[in-house]
Amino acid sequence: MNTREIGQSGLQVKPLCFGGNVFGWTVDEATSFQLLDAWVDADMNFIDTADVYSRWVPGHAGGESETIIGKWLAKSGKRSQVVIATKLGKDMGGGKIGLAPAYIRTAVEASLGRLQTDVIDLYQSHDDDAGVPLEDTMGAFADLIKAGKVRAVGASNFSAARLTQALDVSRAHGLPRYECLQPLYNLVERPAFEAELEAVCVERGIGVINFFALASGFLSGKYRSEADLAQSARGQGVKKYLNPRGLRVLDALDDEARRCNATPAQVALAWQIARPSITAPIASATSLAQLDGLVAAAHLTLDADAIQRIDAASAA
Repeated sequence: MNTREIGQSGLQVKPLCFGGNVFGWTVDEATSFQLLDAWVDADMNFIDTADVYSRWVPGHAGGESETIIGKWLAKSGKRSQVVIATKLGKDMGGGKIGLAPAYIRTAVEASLGRLQTDVIDLYQSHDDDAGVPLEDTMGAFADLIKAGKVRAVGASNFSAARLTQALDVSRAHGLPRYECLQPLYNLVERPAFEAELEAVCVERGIGVINFFALASGFLSGKYRSEADLAQSARGQGVKKYLNPRGLRVLDALDDEARRCNATPAQVALAWQIARPSITAPIASATSLAQLDGLVAAAHLTLDADAIQRIDAASAA
């Protein structure tokens, strides 16, 4: 399977990223180890997490996902086989939030410790922080790169205007730039990325590793009526997609899945992988069967007619 470069970072990744938000939340440590081993055994190499995962769970403080990944890296000896991406900036409690240089220096040490690694391949600003000058934030990242603690930096949840501004500041001051963007993007959430952000990323050579690639499970086809929403805790989160457009997208995915002997989820991911602006969608799995489905999606190639039909069905 071919690799793709994240922006101009030199980091080479397979075209699908394992979302580590599930580790320590909906997947226990032992199962997490099995999934990570299977991911690497399937010739995949990209794993994304964040310091805040999974602080939202009662009794959790954040860092649970990074800690599990770190234990797996130490046990498996597979650090050289994976590209590890993590994020900082969301509220960790106790005033630990944002992108001020002093906090960046503290946060990276905490993540390095939990991940049990000397270097983070891709360190991302989880949210924009308008209260800190961009040159200060990017200067702090430059120090981390110079110290060998981070290889490249990226941004998540940035507007097109702020991403452009950050890139311009880096160029003007001779600082490292954000090499990738992590936006919300999938077949039922297209405008937020396509309206403005996509053009910036293409023009400036920025990699894109989009989250919610399966729209919280909606694009798997498991939710087709309000009665289906009770199937999981995520059900209410996809209720907004149960409209004529959402159901039209599912019908198109069903049709293409039958044509290529795949699942709707695999087709949805393959459509994203085929989009020139996308480097690697992020998707999660909580079982080996689900992981096998993700790997199959990375190997699925849609022809131009299939992409056009899905485009038409998902158009706003």
